[in-house]
This record gives sequence, C-alpha cells and structure tokens, in this order.
Amino acid sequence: MSNNTPYKIYLEEHEIPKTWYNLRADMKEKPAPLIHPGTLQPLQFEDMQPIFCDELIRQELDNDTRDVPIPQPIMDFYRMYRPAPLVHATFLEKALDTPAKIYYKFEGNNTSGSHKLNSAIAQAYYAKEQGLKGVTTETGAGQWGTALSMACAFFDLDLKVYMVKVSYEQKPFRREVMRTYGASVTPSPSMETEIGKKINAEHPGTTGSLGCAISEAVEAATTQEGYRYVLGSVLNQVLLHQSIIGLEAHTACQKYGIEPDIIIGCAGGGSNLGGLIAPFMGEKLRGEKDYRIIAVEPASCPSFTRGRFAYDFADTGMVCPMAKMYTLGHDFIPSANHAGGLRYHGMSTILSQLYHDGYMEARTAEQTSVFEAATLFARTEGTLPAPESSHAIRAAIDEALKCRETGEEKTILFGLTGTGYFDMVAYEKFNNGEMQDYIPTDEDLAAGFATIPDIPLNA
Repeated sequence: MSNNTPYKIYLEEHEIPKTWYNLRADMKEKPAPLIHPGTLQPLQFEDMQPIFCDELIRQELDNDTRDVPIPQPIMDFYRMYRPAPLVHATFLEKALDTPAKIYYKFEGNNTSGSHKLNSAIAQAYYAKEQGLKGVTTETGAGQWGTALSMACAFFDLDLKVYMVKVSYEQKPFRREVMRTYGASVTPSPSMETEIGKKINAEHPGTTGSLGCAISEAVEAATTQEGYRYVLGSVLNQVLLHQSIIGLEAHTACQKYGIEPDIIIGCAGGGSNLGGLIAPFMGEKLRGEKDYRIIAVEPASCPSFTRGRFAYDFADTGMVCPMAKMYTLGHDFIPSANHAGGLRYHGMSTILSQLYHDGYMEARTAEQTSVFEAATLFARTEGTLPAPESSHAIRAAIDEALKCRETGEEKTILFGLTGTGYFDMVAYEKFNNGEMQDYIPTDEDLAAGFATIPDIPLNA
C-alpha cells in the first residue's frame, strides 16, 4: 500500500492517552465566557451549579490547564472500545484515481455507533461521583442519547432524553436502543414541560430543533431534586473530553510518519471537529506546524458560513446562559434534513473564536451531494457512514479530486465519527430519488437573526 502504512492503524492499549488536552490553554484569544442573561456578567461557578455537575463546571471554566488527567474509571471504560483505528482509505483513493493520501479516524466501533461515548462516560462518571440520582439531556440524530444511555447504565444513573421530534420519528431504532439501556425518551418539543408547551403554541406542527430539546432538558433538570443537565456538544468540557480523538490520531500519525496537510470534520455544535483537530490546532497555535483545517456544515443550517458572531442564547427557550458564537439565532429552526446531529443554531465558542481569528475555514454541503459521497464511501471502504460524518467525506473527496486535477500529493485526514446503520430512512429517501435539498433564503435567516439579543461583543 502507498506510504507503506497499514490499512488500519491500531495503537497499543498502553498508547491510549492518559490525559485530555485543553486547547484553550494554547489560544491567544480565549473564547468569550458564558454570560448571565440578566446581568450580562460572566457566569461564576455558583451560577452554574443548579444546571451542571460541579467537576464539569470546573472544566468548563478552566482556560489554563493544558493537560487534564483522565480518571481511572473512565480509562477502564475507554478500554472497551479504544484505541480507535486510523484508517488509510486506499480503496477510496483508487476509486478517485487521486495522488492524494486519505486517512480517516473511525469512531464508530462501539454500540452507540459514534464518538459521543467519549464524553458521555466522563459526564456520567462525574454525576455519579457527585451522588446524583440522574441526568437529563437532549439528542438530535440520537447518537448522543444512545451514548449517554450506555454510560448511565454503566454507572446506574437515571436518564431522561428529549429527542428532536423529526429524529424521533425518522430514527425509531436508535430511540429503542436508548430505551433498551434504560433511558426514557420523549419527542421534543413535548407537552411535558412549560417550555415545550410554549414552543408548540408558538410553532404549531414544528419538527423541533436541538435548541428546543435543550430548553426542555434544562427545565427538567432544574425542577427535579438530584438531577443535572448534561450536553453532548458545544460546551468547552465536551471538546476537552473529545480531544482523545485527535490525540490518538496524532500519535498514530507520528508512529507512521504521516503528516496531514488538510484536516476535515463535520460541524454542528463542534464536539467531533473540536476533538479531531485539538492537538493539530495546538501545534498551529504554537507556531510548530501549519495545517489547513476545514469545517463542513449542512447548507440548511450554515452557522459558520452565514451566521453572525454574537452573544446568543444556547437554547430556543432562553433558559440557558448566553454564549458568544457563530449563530443563526436561537429561534432558528432548520429544515428537517437527515443530519440530525448538525441541526444546531450555533457553534462551540472555542471553534467560533478560532474561525473568527482565521485559524480554520468553513464550507457547506447540500444533503444530496453528501449522500452521493456517503454511497461512494460505503461501496469502496465497506462502512456505511452516518449522515453527519458524510459531510466530512464530501469535502475530503472534493479535495482529493482537486489533487487529481493539479497532480499535488496532499495528505488528507478526516473524522468518521459514526456509522449510519440507524439512518436507513435517509438512505431510503436518497436511493428512491426522493431526497431534496434546502438552502435557507436571506429572508429565512433574517427571521432568526432578529432573535439575537443586542449585546456588545465585548460584553
């Protein structure tokens, strides 16, 4: 095989990272703090205690500790499915007839089928250590809810999941996996919470959004004794836990002399992209190496490429703190596309700051084009990819085709964050020629932008 590297690169068990990497420690411009919507002042530890677990709050607020030790119980759990392989996509290279070298970090080798388990087990562990009865959360496509249900079952915690209604209906089998692991699953917006009732009244027949589901999950956590809210993306703590993806990929690259030129990840809230790029971006920030880093988001939910960099609510119901991020407005509800995990109106504050400062680029992809790439990948590499991950595949293929045109031998690394075996409704729509693309108009976006609070960026 080209480059004399194995098709699948597996690290040894002792090479699993023992610490998470906090990218913020190397950022010259730190991400702006979460602020209280009433006072507009940065949130303090005690402000966040009613919502989040104590140790997770500490991780959320820590901009300076570079390496965070991974507790042994979490390491023990990681060994069930880690290290995850770095795969040399030689069959895809051959199909594209490209001089480019293509590698992908595969995070779908666990029952949840995605990278989400990396943070789920950490958050469940800290909830258990605090003596809580249970946690609440939201889920889009269902990967996060599935992962968290596994983690909560492991630590004997109760779990209440609010699943975006369109995904609840499109992906019934992922819903049933959550229930099998003991979670209760409610389509959002529901009539169980005051926020849900309000959203249903204001948006009759809505298919829901992650922002809606977050509002319901937070309300459920803050109105029940012994519960806290946990989140599968966006937050600093989540990107910290997901850095294990990039750390393993970086170690594997060093082991075999692989030097990526281009690193690509799908972008919804930021957990996968932030986790994959973390150590590589750290090298870029420190001036040690340079990489071209590309975020790929749905054309139907273009937070980076068409959003505004502003303070906005993290949820539709406006019960959460406000974050400075690229946002389409907390009231923006994207079309019911099949990449449910990428249907969030905003983006991680870390990634938003890095994008704003020019350390990475972003592009969009329409879902029919994404599924064309997914189908080619499945037929060549033998794994059916999740719709979310397939956005990264689309961009990787496009970059490889450019190399075919120019003759350049670029090395491309992308994140395959999950499998698509619970996404067969989406594949059915594509195979039947029934899938449609939707790109919001400027007028559509203007309605969402109108809901962004008028707060100075230096607040």
